Amino acid sequence: MGKHFFDFEDGDFAHSISDNMAIDSDGDLLMRMGDNMAMDLASGELQIISGWSNDEDEN
Repeated sequence: MGKHFFDFEDGDFAHSISDNMAIDSDGDLLMRMGDNMAMDLASGELQIISGWSNDEDEN
């Protein structure tokens, strides 16, 4: 199931579409870099996010 999180840099909500990819409310793709960091693939900027834990970390 997809995870939801908040992008503090853009003020957008995002939804994961795979283990390492997400799409935000503006339609931008994000790649997971860590539990609280993602890269905006359109701009290459790092974004601070509310939390996107890896499923492997939870087991």
